[in-house]
Amino acid sequence: MSRFDTYFQMEEKDIVEYTLLKATSIDWDKDSMKAVIPKEHGNLNYVYRVTDDKGHSIYIKQAGTETRISKDMKPSRDRNRLESEILMLQEKFASGMVPYIYFYDTVMCACGMEDCSDFLVMRQAMLEHKIYPHFAEKITDFLIETLLKSSDVVIDHKEKKVIGGKLVSPDLCDITEKLVFMEPYNDINHRNNVYPPNADFVKKELYEDKALHFEVAKLKFSFMTNAQALIHGDLHTGSIFIKEDGLKVFDPEFGILGPCGYDIGNVIANLIFAYDNGIAYGKKEFTDWILKSVEEVIDLFIEKYNKFYDEWVSEPMAMVEGFKEYYLDGILRDTAGFTGTELHRRTVGMANVTDVTTIEDEKKRLVAERINILAGKEFILKADSFKTGKDYVDTILKCKALAEEL
Repeated sequence: MSRFDTYFQMEEKDIVEYTLLKATSIDWDKDSMKAVIPKEHGNLNYVYRVTDDKGHSIYIKQAGTETRISKDMKPSRDRNRLESEILMLQEKFASGMVPYIYFYDTVMCACGMEDCSDFLVMRQAMLEHKIYPHFAEKITDFLIETLLKSSDVVIDHKEKKVIGGKLVSPDLCDITEKLVFMEPYNDINHRNNVYPPNADFVKKELYEDKALHFEVAKLKFSFMTNAQALIHGDLHTGSIFIKEDGLKVFDPEFGILGPCGYDIGNVIANLIFAYDNGIAYGKKEFTDWILKSVEEVIDLFIEKYNKFYDEWVSEPMAMVEGFKEYYLDGILRDTAGFTGTELHRRTVGMANVTDVTTIEDEKKRLVAERINILAGKEFILKADSFKTGKDYVDTILKCKALAEEL
C-alpha cells in the first residue's frame, strides 16, 4: 500500500516521493531530486517542476478539488485524465507539437508531463514584446492537423463518437458556457472584472446591446451543439510554449468535440491582446508583426485547409462538389464570432488577461479595452464578412482609430 492510493492535495514536500513512484521510465538521481512551483501555473491546477543533478526533469500537474482562480468553481478532478488523453490524441494528430505525457494517475488526479522550460509561455513573451516570425506557420500547422484530422471529414465517424464520449467534461463546459457566452453580456453572477473608468462604456456596448446578445446566443448554442472536431477549448497565449524555432501547445483540459472556429478565434483574439499591450508601450515593430501574424494565421489556415482537405478527406459525402467550400465558410464565420467572444470575456469577464491589466496608463488601458470591445462586436455582428486575414487587420485598425477618438 502507498499513501498515494487515496486522493489528497499534494504539496511540494510530497512531489519527489510521488515522482519516484510514478515516473519510473526516468533514471532519477534520488539524492539530488527537488520539486519547485514554477512561476506560471495557470488558473485551475497545481503544477510542480521536478529536477535532479543528472539533468532529468518533469512537470507534475494535479487537479485540485476547486480551481485556483475561484473557490466557487469545483470542476471534476477527472479533468486531469481528460487533459492527458487529449494531449496523447493531439500527439497522434500533430506529432511533437504538444508536451509528452509520461503517465497519468486517476487516483491522485495527476500526470507527469514533459518539461518544456526551455520554451517561454507565449503570453510572457508577448509582454516582453518578443517577435517570433515562425509563429503563424507553426500554429496553423497545429490547427489544421488537430482540427481537420479529428473532424468527420477525415476521421472514422464511430471512432470520433467514442472520443467524444470519453472526453466530455460537463463541469468545464459549464465554465466556458457561462464565462464566455453569458456573463460578459449581463454580469448575471456579479463576478465580472470591469475596469471602473470603463464601466459606462461596457454597460452601453455590451450589457445593453440586444442585437449583440442575439448573435452571442447563436454562438453559445453552436459551441454547445456543434461537435465538429476535437478542439483545444482554451487556446490562448498562456497555453502555448514558444521559442525561436518551435512551439508546443499545452493545457487542453477544456478540450471537447466542438466548432473548429473556437480554437482559431481564440488564437486571433489573444494576438489582439498582445497588440493592445504593444501599442500602449509604443512598440511599433512588435505591433506590426502582430498584425502581420493575425493576417497570416487566417490566410495560412485557409491555404492549408484547401491543400489538406483534398489529401485527407475520407467521407464520401464530403467529396460532393461544393461541400469543401461550404464547410470552410462555416469555419471562417465561426472564427470571427468566437474571436469576438474571446475579446469580450477576457476584457470584462472573470478571467482578464495581463496583456491589458498591466497597462499602467489609464487612458492607454481604456483605448486597449475599447479596441477589444469594439472589434469584438464587429467580429460577432458581421461574422459573415470576415473571409481573409486582411479583413481582420482592417477591423483592428478601424477600431483602434475609433477607440482613440472616444
